[in-house]
Amino acid sequence: MKILRDTKDYLAIHKPIGLPFHGLGRETGAMDWIRRFIAEGTLAENPRIFPVHRLDRLCSGILVFARGRKNANLLANSFRHQRVEKVYLALSDRKPKKKHGTIRGDMARSRRGTWKLLPSQSRPAVTSFVSLAVPKRRQGLRLYVLRPYSGKTHQLRVAMKSLAAPILGDTLYHTPFEISRAEERCYLHSFAIRFRLNQEEVSLIEPPDSGIEFLSEPIQNLIDGLGDIFAFSKERLETLRYQQKGG
Repeated sequence: MKILRDTKDYLAIHKPIGLPFHGLGRETGAMDWIRRFIAEGTLAENPRIFPVHRLDRLCSGILVFARGRKNANLLANSFRHQRVEKVYLALSDRKPKKKHGTIRGDMARSRRGTWKLLPSQSRPAVTSFVSLAVPKRRQGLRLYVLRPYSGKTHQLRVAMKSLAAPILGDTLYHTPFEISRAEERCYLHSFAIRFRLNQEEVSLIEPPDSGIEFLSEPIQNLIDGLGDIFAFSKERLETLRYQQKGG
């Protein structure tokens, strides 16, 4: 686990793939690492560190904590009311129903610990996305830039499944499961986050650092070409597609 930024108001880390938020039994979790860093003196103990959002075990990337109860309340409210901009990267090797747009719908529990997207819109999960073909890799591979506007359990994984393009290596939603388990990792990464705290605008960007596909040259080139990720637009997407075609 890597410390990205530690200030008097917040702490940001890079959570590795496979690390749960809370440890279970002898398994170490992200919060255990935080306590270890405090014990070792790598992090100051005061003001206290509070979690304000979480990442699935299968998701790597930026994880933010608040320092002090006041900042915890402020940041938790920002997450709750969708005032935090979050950008994720994902890979899929399946042909999507559409290559960019918005996925919207209520979510409900399904079988085997999974969730499903519903056509109803009472309290919908909302995710916008764009995708790019990955040249010179496996057939059908696409890079997805995902922007969730809500924070539902498994939201991005279910959104990708609803596109008929489940995330590569996701053993819950990508079938057949034997093939999914053979992947080096689940290819979902918390790439960028932006929020305001105590009159300061905070922007954090952290590329993935694991996974054969994420680290391949074609995907690294696509990530480098995204430009200002918080201003990423349909027009920028079309420019990148034009460049891919050698225009």
